[in-house]
Amino acid sequence: MAETTDAVTTIPVTGTQPQENYDVLIGHGLLARLPEILGPRAQRVLVVHPRALRSTGELVMNDLRTAGYESFSAEIPDAEEGKHVQVAAFCWQVLGQNDFTRSDVVISVGGGAVSDVAGFVAATWLRGVRVVHIPTTLLGMVDAAVGGKTGINTAEGKNLVGSFHPPAAVLCDLGTLLTLPVNELLAGMAEVIKCGFIADPEILRIVEENPERVRDSQSAVVRELIERAVRVKAEIVSQDLKESGRREFLNYGHTLGHAIELAERYQWRHGAAVSVGMVFVAELAAAAGNLDEEVVHRTRRILESLGLPVSYRGDRWKQLSDAMHRDKKTRGNLLRFVVLDAVGSPRIMEVPDESILFATYQEIADEG
Repeated sequence: MAETTDAVTTIPVTGTQPQENYDVLIGHGLLARLPEILGPRAQRVLVVHPRALRSTGELVMNDLRTAGYESFSAEIPDAEEGKHVQVAAFCWQVLGQNDFTRSDVVISVGGGAVSDVAGFVAATWLRGVRVVHIPTTLLGMVDAAVGGKTGINTAEGKNLVGSFHPPAAVLCDLGTLLTLPVNELLAGMAEVIKCGFIADPEILRIVEENPERVRDSQSAVVRELIERAVRVKAEIVSQDLKESGRREFLNYGHTLGHAIELAERYQWRHGAAVSVGMVFVAELAAAAGNLDEEVVHRTRRILESLGLPVSYRGDRWKQLSDAMHRDKKTRGNLLRFVVLDAVGSPRIMEVPDESILFATYQEIADEG
């Protein structure tokens, strides 16, 4: 259970090794917690941030210097453009030029793409240094920053190169969401809704009954949704760090979603692509006779109420199919999808016959 003290909610993530244990803090004014997290052994801290958050990165560095740490900046391209090996190499160069040791720390400030690449840099520098994530987007808070997955993209697909490297802490400062455009907030809600379908149906009820408050990043409703989504992920990750079991359920909607992102050259928001992916797997489960049609309709209703897409271009199937066959979840030639038997009851479905997938895709295809 999470403990709430002075309006800061602490959600623990545990693992099989001590270094896999950490806390996710949710609240306001969390930068003040950094010195106690970093501790006295660290001397140098690299703050990795996108160009769009230069002022926030400088604020974090100034706080660190005031606390007695040497702080350095690695400014990287925004969003998915930052998730390339050349960007990781730039960060390694900064670490090397400034004599970072195994007791020093990397901090990510930004969305999911930043925590992915900063985590990968930390995992690979000296075979592993500590990383602290300060997510500034809803997507980062409920998904990318929690769980220890790190990765970069290649021309062949998303996150095909990466490692598992749990952070030392995750600081979800709700105040950072104030500058987040509403469409970015709602795109991040796709990952929250995913958690509702696979594990916590109460999330779905809250979204359905509070359409306006879901659009206010500082509302109590949004905070509860963040906390519920983080609890879902923390509970699953604590049982399965390296995706050998239940953790695969967190990929609900992601197989097709990642393929759409690749087809769009990462110009689509991750949450928008996952939204379409969730409709696709709901249709797939219904077509197989395993899921009630009402769950499919509910999926569409909830996502459409947030302005999220529920269809994609009908002329892109071949490209999407090729991308899905390169997905990490594929086993041999068998495509694997997370599907539902009911809300809160996910399972893995292997699909040997691609004609079933093509027929299902027609249910979400538009004429674009």
